[in-house]
Amino acid sequence: METIAIRILQLVMSLSLLIVVHEFGHFLFAKLFKVRVEKFCLFFDPWLTLLKFPKRPREGQTQYCLGWLPLGGYVKIAGMIDESLDREQMARPPQPWEFRTKPAWQRLLIMVGGVVFNFLLAIVIYIMILFTWGETRLVATTPELGLDFSPTALSIGFCNGDKLLEADGKPIADEATSLFVPRRNGYYRNVDLLRTVANARVVKVERDGHYAYIHISEEMGQRLIMDSVYFASYRYPVIIDSLIAGPAKDAGLADGDHITALAGIPTAAVSDLRHTLDSIHGTANAGDTITVAYTRAGVGHLARLAPDTLGRIGIIMADAGKFMKMDTTGYSLLSSIPGGTILGVNTLKSYVSDFKYVFTKEGAKSLGGFGTIASIFPELWDWQRFWEMTAFLSVILAFMNILPIPALDGGHVLFLLYEMITRRKPSDKFLEMAQVVGMILLLILLVWANFNDVLRLF
Repeated sequence: METIAIRILQLVMSLSLLIVVHEFGHFLFAKLFKVRVEKFCLFFDPWLTLLKFPKRPREGQTQYCLGWLPLGGYVKIAGMIDESLDREQMARPPQPWEFRTKPAWQRLLIMVGGVVFNFLLAIVIYIMILFTWGETRLVATTPELGLDFSPTALSIGFCNGDKLLEADGKPIADEATSLFVPRRNGYYRNVDLLRTVANARVVKVERDGHYAYIHISEEMGQRLIMDSVYFASYRYPVIIDSLIAGPAKDAGLADGDHITALAGIPTAAVSDLRHTLDSIHGTANAGDTITVAYTRAGVGHLARLAPDTLGRIGIIMADAGKFMKMDTTGYSLLSSIPGGTILGVNTLKSYVSDFKYVFTKEGAKSLGGFGTIASIFPELWDWQRFWEMTAFLSVILAFMNILPIPALDGGHVLFLLYEMITRRKPSDKFLEMAQVVGMILLLILLVWANFNDVLRLF
């Protein structure tokens, strides 16, 4: 429950920041062109608004609100046809402080303000990440124990322990492993390596001292790209970092011991240990004592212990970073500006490149809702990871909002561009109908994405 609560808190904090910045972009340009903003709301507030300030705004004054439905937010701009449409206001004669009376180019800037601010926010966050933490990369090397793969990767032929060698005949091991970024919780994600593998038709790996070849069809590659979990992570040995009160401590194990086998099953990597413990926990013999083989100062030892009722033995394992040679590049504030800008632009380019897979069968299955978004945040609080994910989501929000779909900013932009080119403004009735159709489409997409999350639970 604690892990779920931490992820939900991170999700709410991240989305709140992104929504406020996005709506502030619309707000700022509206104020710049002297358009009244009647309401600025974080989250939607149908039927109920949690907070209002001021409670009774004067004419022309903006009311700031907190809604109860965390599906987004909005600014109510006077004289604009959107989800907060005021029919009574639109029936009155146009006023000089309304959106509808402003030149098309001003209305266009008001509509793209949210997208621009989201992208700028991502760049600012990336700049501060580089300035604060620098850039840590794994020095190019083939991992001694190979990689652990996602369920999707395993289903198409990869095996835990495989060492990646070539993609369509081109070496990838030395080049791609240097792109892994270490996380304090031992989790590794590498989008560049994922694309290299997913776009290849044949991947050569080293498996148990021999070569093996995985043939990847285009459909399989799409499945890898759309996988919302991860592609691969480093395998690292089971070295005890510290002990808590429990079976391992009672059995005489100590900090620094290297566990090599559990219940007679080799545990070359931490993932092997976890798999073995899960297997034991799920059997009728759960609670029985089992043999643990470990080495201390190069000398082998045996001990017996009984995992607790949750299948744990009371050890905290050494972080993966301790077994890898890292290279950290520090950034000054000045050098982090171009670095963060390039990172933001490359993130956008990568996301746009992968977006085409959304329209495939695998892409539709892989769409995720709030559960999927929450799952990308770490189980333990990690500020670096939090800001990285917030920047990434800000890029996604900017791109998704500029798509030419009615009810999104991109839909408004499309109609405004049509008006600027043809010198003909679409009728209010048409714009209102397009808004309704767009909202229905977005609602269907939202339900489908969150339904996929529910299916994944089972």
